[in-house]
Amino acid sequence: MKSLSDPSHQRLAALAVLVLVLPLGARAVLGWSNPLGYLSDLALGGALVLLLHRRPWWLALPVLLAWALLWVASAELVSAVGRLPTSADLAYLVDPQFMENSTGGGLAHAWLPWSLGAGLLAWLAWAWKTRTQPGRSLPRKAWMAVLALFGVHWASQHLAPSDAEQWRQYNLGHQLVSAAVGDVQRQVQRWSGQATPFTPLPSAGLTQSDLNGQRLLDGPGSARNLLVITLEGIPGAYLRPNREALHSRFDEDLMPRLSQWAARGMNTPDYVLHSHQTIRGLYAMLCGDYDKLANGTPKGVELLTQAERNQACLPAQLRQAGFTTHYLQGAGLRFMAKDRIMPHIGFDSVHGVEWFANRNYLDFPWGKDDRAFFEGALNYVGQLRKQDKPWMLTLLTVGTHQPYSAPADYLARFDTPKQAAVAYLDDALGAFLDNLERRGVLKDTLVVITSDESHGIDGVRLASSWGFNLTLAPDQAQLPHLKGGTYGHVDLATSLLDYFALPIPLALGGRSMYRDYDTGREMISFTNGMLRYHNGKGVFTECDFQQRCRRYASEGFIADQARYLDQGDSALGQQMGALAGVLDQSLMQSPLNLRYQFGGPSPIQLRKRIHDDWADNLIGAQYLEMPEGSRTRVRVKVRALDARHAAYIQLKAKQLEQDVPLGLPEEVRVTADEPLEMEFGFDNPVERKAFSFHLLGYGGGQVEVSDFSVITALPGEEDFQDELTPEHVAHSG
Repeated sequence: MKSLSDPSHQRLAALAVLVLVLPLGARAVLGWSNPLGYLSDLALGGALVLLLHRRPWWLALPVLLAWALLWVASAELVSAVGRLPTSADLAYLVDPQFMENSTGGGLAHAWLPWSLGAGLLAWLAWAWKTRTQPGRSLPRKAWMAVLALFGVHWASQHLAPSDAEQWRQYNLGHQLVSAAVGDVQRQVQRWSGQATPFTPLPSAGLTQSDLNGQRLLDGPGSARNLLVITLEGIPGAYLRPNREALHSRFDEDLMPRLSQWAARGMNTPDYVLHSHQTIRGLYAMLCGDYDKLANGTPKGVELLTQAERNQACLPAQLRQAGFTTHYLQGAGLRFMAKDRIMPHIGFDSVHGVEWFANRNYLDFPWGKDDRAFFEGALNYVGQLRKQDKPWMLTLLTVGTHQPYSAPADYLARFDTPKQAAVAYLDDALGAFLDNLERRGVLKDTLVVITSDESHGIDGVRLASSWGFNLTLAPDQAQLPHLKGGTYGHVDLATSLLDYFALPIPLALGGRSMYRDYDTGREMISFTNGMLRYHNGKGVFTECDFQQRCRRYASEGFIADQARYLDQGDSALGQQMGALAGVLDQSLMQSPLNLRYQFGGPSPIQLRKRIHDDWADNLIGAQYLEMPEGSRTRVRVKVRALDARHAAYIQLKAKQLEQDVPLGLPEEVRVTADEPLEMEFGFDNPVERKAFSFHLLGYGGGQVEVSDFSVITALPGEEDFQDELTPEHVAHSG
């Protein structure tokens, strides 16, 4: 055996420490201990050693940097929102500006990049020192050992699938490679005609409205107004009545004030969130439809192309019934096109952080801290009460989004900033509800408190899908304290229209939470990379990213424990995937001929300089899909509104973790007399997902983005593009 004094062996040892020893230690320190996880780290680390130990340093370095970044991204996202990153997340997680904004300049596990960085530098030093000395080849047995590790991991997942969280079972690099291999295998099977035949699962039970239950109220609810309070990322486990009803072993009382209010209202313990991302949660709860059960263009963005389906959404229906409708959030509106989507679904007034005149109590990068937000919201409610018409107000907080800012005394009382931020929200919301009661608002207003998504809880089963719905009604005496049955965001719009005894549009799905039902019901969600489905008859199924499925006996959807049944037949994963695909196409019956208009007449204030590619985006064109074989054309018109200021405009594009070069000027100077008018196109030889445009500007003053058209069509169908004008595209302008 060669001595370690041999420089080439020292380089090999440094590489082994970096990709084998450090990951195993990090997994133990992070508390992700699971035999499959350690096996995954060893398999991937061994593969990296075999592939890179004889490669030039300049070729191996980018691979190792990407590997280290995936590790840091995994640790941060699991810490922040309780899930492993998906390929769609990587566009954000590898962007330094977004990470700085999301972490507040500090990482939850700052020791990890320092440890990986030190290991990387040690390897680089030895690689540079021995750059002229080629490393000796390793024995073939080493390759067999690595393949055996991957094989054992694969076999265990297929023969005895684990229900542990994915970050406990996989290194992120291993998971992404496994997902890609699985996608290729399924494509080959489809192309070769070898795919296993299966009978599609019917979707009617998920999509049709059901008002066959017994009403809880004698007639229309007595409330005159509606207040929907949406809390960023809060899981249902934080409410004590929900934990007790489902016998949850999670016992941290992070929201005692909200739990006290929950003891006075109607709680729905088995309440399902269907997806991640705020815009997807808002769409489901306000429009009575499942958003994409995968990573694709949010349906709220697709809805901008619809001139009828948007009229079925809750705000539009209440507006038709004589309500004034209002939306207020603590962050900027343009990200994910909420400035366009919210008016399009029926809100008369739509406001973001720019509406607030009161100052923050905290320096929070995403917008208003929760105390400042609810103080402003209380003033908004006061203004609404002066009008004669009934009103609907939807609120969205932002303070419990990472980086989880909180005052120093809260940070001192809790173990993590996340817990401190949740407690700060609890006190702010508690004070807001106390003030509403003191001012008599609760006597004539139906208050519904829920969350847009769940940031998850480590070790709590289904926490990423576990939401909550708390009703505080003037006629509370007629409502139960605990509402039995399975419900979710897809039911909210139908439920609220039913409370006011208003007609339910055929386009809305779901059951009413203000009725009792004698039978179970189907429910579906896609969170934490898992597709989950309950058949309403006691069987719960979940399938992972490789369409490996497990079936459990479970009375409802959310449960602390469930009895494992089996893996189902060989076609179950395909059936689940096909069912999700049908639901994904509820708006766009064909993915082709997509036409979006993100421009509008509203003036946009520019900063003196660009701080963040994400928060400073002037348009909401994120997470778009472009089908394989199509061509996309983009048209942009930007004009400066202030003759005293020139605007400097940049246009960038990103797909997943990679910048997409568009061949455009890096920066264009725009004035009132010299507007920017640009049109360009590009082909989509393969399907594009999570494609985001970033229109950025600086220089002060205001600009108008009168046109930002994104048009995708198949070859031979491009003629309609030349006819497209802002007037031809449905938008909320």
